[in-house]
Amino acid sequence: MYDKLIFELSVPGRIGYTLPKAKVPSYELPEELKRNNEPILPEVSEIDVVRHYTNLSLKNYGVDQGFYPLGSCTMKYNPKIHEQLVNNDSFTQLHPLQPASTVQGALKVYDELSYWLSELTGMAKFSFNGFAGAHGELIGLMIMKEYHLRRGDTKRTKVIVPSSAHGTNPASSSVVGFEVVEIPTNSEGCVDIDALKQVLTDEIAGIMLTNPNTLGLYEKDILLISKLLHDNGSLLYYDGANLNALLGVVRPGDMGFDIVHLNLHKTFSTPHGGGGPGSGPVGVREDLVDLLPNPQVIKASDGTYQLFDNPKSIGRVSGFYGNFLVVLKAYMYVLTLGQENVGNIAKLSVLNANYIKEALREHYYLPIDSICMHEVVFDGLISKAVTTLDVAKRLLDYGYHPPTIYFPLLFHQSLMIEPTEGESKETLDAFIETMKKIAEEALENPELLKTAPHNTVVRRLDEVQAARKPLIKYRDTLND
Repeated sequence: MYDKLIFELSVPGRIGYTLPKAKVPSYELPEELKRNNEPILPEVSEIDVVRHYTNLSLKNYGVDQGFYPLGSCTMKYNPKIHEQLVNNDSFTQLHPLQPASTVQGALKVYDELSYWLSELTGMAKFSFNGFAGAHGELIGLMIMKEYHLRRGDTKRTKVIVPSSAHGTNPASSSVVGFEVVEIPTNSEGCVDIDALKQVLTDEIAGIMLTNPNTLGLYEKDILLISKLLHDNGSLLYYDGANLNALLGVVRPGDMGFDIVHLNLHKTFSTPHGGGGPGSGPVGVREDLVDLLPNPQVIKASDGTYQLFDNPKSIGRVSGFYGNFLVVLKAYMYVLTLGQENVGNIAKLSVLNANYIKEALREHYYLPIDSICMHEVVFDGLISKAVTTLDVAKRLLDYGYHPPTIYFPLLFHQSLMIEPTEGESKETLDAFIETMKKIAEEALENPELLKTAPHNTVVRRLDEVQAARKPLIKYRDTLND
């Protein structure tokens, strides 16, 4: 349990606010809406409130405070100037119900970014209606389903999802009404081709694939996979969560993918985490463009931009046309990088991940010992003196946010590290030395790790209870 002296700031009778005089007439609440007792609220001064929320903000670790090696999520630094620019009133005061003639600049951003993303991915056109990555998955799978139905191919009710896929893939497939067919990963950490061939029937609508996959490995047989699926009449769906490893170097469309979703909040300059806002644009090959959600942005013959409801579309998937400010930041990001620099993202991401892999291989077990892409997955300590959870908790004592642990599920003690492209060699070296030191501590004094963290505001939590019975009230019990 927590020490109430640390958190309790309330003093009876202390007031830190004044309310303005009410501008509405006096109103008597009906008896059934009245409380039985006065609400129990903290009584604090204004300075205590300011300090409380300031201290809370400092406890909420973010990439602006230090290295954030959370794997499979691309917690990268994003230029602050983009946040400043999108907060301009000219952008924030736009209304989604304005006539198209009054938002030509915004529609131009959608149209041009669609073109740029298509160039980067090998697609024909993008839609920005998706509000998040999982929403993008849903849209892409709806397009896949509609493609087959309109061809009269009603038997295709199954989608292949490799065991190395992202966890949302099977969930999204089920929501759209597909049956999920899981195929295993081979000893090299990639799709098992023999297993893939065994499940390819006329019931397979397509495959959901992340490349590089969740193990941080490039699917070297992707062209063969593409041929097998297309020869079977099936489509390839690209989960773009790991595009950071390929951006500007390799295009999913050139691998044979037909549908692509991207995470603008992972790769294209929107801070990731905190529940949003995000954006999951979906791109498709030429013959699938008409199926993209409505409304669709088109450029008219007179050079103006219009919102068009395509009668061949899968329909509407959101109230309006996506999160414009997130799209605008992605637009700025691509402009900032330019064609000459965009490929450095992938190259530096891969370099940094392999640098960490090679530096820690003598202390942490590499279940698949090969060149990785943007992230490296260890299977715990070689010594097995403590668990991956213990390593993660000890990292907190050294001021680091832990990497992703126990995911992917293919390994018992998974520890996934993604350094991203922006971190310096000095930052990586400091993290590496800390990881080595923790490995040595595990051998010399394992109890130190098993009881970590020691320097945080609270000690090790019961994570099951914290998830199932969180303390979300000001006090443990409230009257009414």
